[in-house]
Amino acid sequence: MKSNLWNILKKELREVFRDKKSLAMMLVIPMFIPLLVIGMSALFEAQANKGIEEYNQIGFAYEMSEIEQNIAKEMNIEIITGSEEELKQKFDQGEIDLYVSKEENRYIMNSDGSDTSAYATGLMENYYRVYKELLQQQLLEANHIPAQEVLNVITVEENVMEQENFFAGYIKNYAFLFIIMAITVSATYPATDTTAGERERGTLETLLTFPIKSRDIILGKFLGVTVSSIITGIASLLLAIIALFFTQNMFTIYEGVDMMYSMTSVLFAIVVIIMYSLFISGLCIAIASTSKTFKEAQSALTPLTFISLFPGMIAFMIGVKTTAILSIVPFLNFTLLFTDINNGMIDITNILLMVGSTILYIAIILTHIIKQYKSEKVLFAS
Repeated sequence: MKSNLWNILKKELREVFRDKKSLAMMLVIPMFIPLLVIGMSALFEAQANKGIEEYNQIGFAYEMSEIEQNIAKEMNIEIITGSEEELKQKFDQGEIDLYVSKEENRYIMNSDGSDTSAYATGLMENYYRVYKELLQQQLLEANHIPAQEVLNVITVEENVMEQENFFAGYIKNYAFLFIIMAITVSATYPATDTTAGERERGTLETLLTFPIKSRDIILGKFLGVTVSSIITGIASLLLAIIALFFTQNMFTIYEGVDMMYSMTSVLFAIVVIIMYSLFISGLCIAIASTSKTFKEAQSALTPLTFISLFPGMIAFMIGVKTTAILSIVPFLNFTLLFTDINNGMIDITNILLMVGSTILYIAIILTHIIKQYKSEKVLFAS
């Protein structure tokens, strides 16, 4: 059995490393991770360091007081006056970034929710906060009430407990999500070629004429695809670490932030990569084995790329936390554990639950595939 299994594995690996498309999937896709890290970092840098002159053209559809004009001048706000209709037209034409209308004591900031308008809104919120505090101070003093005692009744300060910042966490989490997607893409092509591809070429029928058990054939193919996926995953992780190392010094948004992973985090990340590679390889072979042609198998496997990516992306966006139950949910568990590792929160119990449940899923998948390969109706259906 061991000899047959080893021979099948060598055959599958030889075909993977000889095939240009398989090599491209395995080695080229990870190279996009540094581009993702650097590109998103550059985008965040541009947003974080956006100059005030890019969003300070504000329309005022009412007559401003001298106090307001002085505050606007101090805050580098460029004042554009006019009627509400005129300002709306200028806003629609991109001549101003936001315009304010007034109804008695209500000030209404009109924007379209774009990035520039968001910056302009933040600027105007600070503007009206300063204006409001100044009016309150004048009112209190007019009534002979000590303004400082009332306005400064409490003091609020911010104490940043950790060096990690939003941009670094966002980039690192998305790098992990891309690793998951890269592994999935890397597994689909060899899984398709070794099942539906061999069936279409007629080599699978020849292989089954040899005195080799179906179990050895399936395990050999499964391990071959898994090795390819693990190589992709580890290469992606290494490239992500290298990219994070360089971007840490390239962009000011990461100033004072340690973006490097500890050795423990890297080791547990590799565990997640190996388990996900095993899981997705088995799943890809199971799906591709039911297809009659290479093209049909590719179509059947395409949704897997989205299934592997979107649960984790949604969980990251809404802040889902890892629990014992979620640690055994396929696809979601790998991404959640990656996020925990990224944040330095390693829970051995959750990792063991993920490993145990994944082994169970793989056993079920492989048992199903072996039964398929023992059925002539499934193998040789036209």
